[in-house]
Amino acid sequence: MNGMLIVIALVALGTLLYWLFVATEGTYLGAGVVTLLYDATASRYDKIKDLSYIAEARYLGLPLAEVLGDVQSPRVLDVAAGTGRVPLALLRAGEMEGSIVAVDRSPRMLRRARAALSDCDGAVALVQADAGALSFGDNSFDCVTCLEALEFMPRAGETLREMVRVLKSRGVLLLSNRVGIDAWFFPGRLCGRGRLERSLGELGLERIETQRWQVHYDLIWARKPSASDP
Repeated sequence: MNGMLIVIALVALGTLLYWLFVATEGTYLGAGVVTLLYDATASRYDKIKDLSYIAEARYLGLPLAEVLGDVQSPRVLDVAAGTGRVPLALLRAGEMEGSIVAVDRSPRMLRRARAALSDCDGAVALVQADAGALSFGDNSFDCVTCLEALEFMPRAGETLREMVRVLKSRGVLLLSNRVGIDAWFFPGRLCGRGRLERSLGELGLERIETQRWQVHYDLIWARKPSASDP
């Protein structure tokens, strides 16, 4: 009987540790732990993700280039930029005559991004910063993106407000939303179909559109209304 209890306790402990450090990537242990885990995996992060250049262009690079096509010298902010996924997709989609700022908490992820973007002629500025306290003025960017990150942020609501704050009127916001069974692993977090969309509506964003993207993620597109809109 005692042996069985020990086995049950070990299984429970192993499950808890897996949930804390693997499934939710340390998010319930604080932002510092999340940063440490991403620092630890930065060198193999791209291999883990196994991203397809074709899929990245189809779902990210080309659509972003299209919505920015009529903007002269657009400014783009990528929040939780990691190894530079969004800047790379956008720059590979064609001529990017504007500028991109990529923000992340993890210095080692930014180091990988810097190496990946080394041939981009200074089109991308890399900034180590907290997504919940962006050091940019109001209405600074024509487009703000944040992919595969919100569910890992303890104060995702603050991050959303910050992203909307720095977004220009009529600017585009592109987010990913954790959905399906995976969303159940993140109790109390801003994920799951319908929830993030409602939060964006409450912040005053318009033209909110949900696009199926990956098994565990949707893409959500939205626009910030002009101050002159009724």
